[in-house]
Amino acid sequence: MLTLKVDIRNSTGKNEAVRKAGRMPAVFYGKKEASTPISIRQTDFLKVWKEAGESTVVTLETPQGEKDSLIHEVLLDPVTGTPQHADFYVFEAGHKVEVALPIEFTGVSPAVKDLGGVLVKVLHELEIEAMPKDLPHNISVDISGLAQFGDQILAKDIPLPKGVEIKVNPDEVVVTVSAPREEKEEEAAPIDLASIEVEKKGKEEVEGEGETAAAPAEEKAEK
Repeated sequence: MLTLKVDIRNSTGKNEAVRKAGRMPAVFYGKKEASTPISIRQTDFLKVWKEAGESTVVTLETPQGEKDSLIHEVLLDPVTGTPQHADFYVFEAGHKVEVALPIEFTGVSPAVKDLGGVLVKVLHELEIEAMPKDLPHNISVDISGLAQFGDQILAKDIPLPKGVEIKVNPDEVVVTVSAPREEKEEEAAPIDLASIEVEKKGKEEVEGEGETAAAPAEEKAEK
């Protein structure tokens, strides 16, 4: 079981002061749980977050008692990527929860490896419903059965752990293989030799006309 010891903080206090003390501002809330500002040791949160992600139950040890929750959202510093704030969703005991779990594609598709096909990942997350204790960390999809172009895996084809149900259309395409695109070589336009000869001939004629016109002027000058 993953646990985090948290302190209730003053909602009017400045978050920067909390961070300078080596703690991280956060909040927990739920369907029947009032939004409550809390603070957590930064190092403790990083350790739990790395292991839990957003699909594993985290028990918050608060002055009000233990509260089972899921890490719902984490705000990161845009420069350092360090967590700056976190939201915890406290669920009702004895009730199922709906979450979107990341899909992990495993195996090698023969259609990609041997035929040069393109693997098209249509879904990267899968929405599921389960009791908190039954939530898997992620969803694994084996693509080794995709042997031909057009082969696909639907949501209903994914084996799920006991107690887990999908919450999307069962016929939703999760991943498929498409044929590689053929790049057509651009054909060079044929050279029209006749037009080149005509242009050249026309130029010579103009030059010749200029020489003829200049001749009488030269004769007149000699007289």
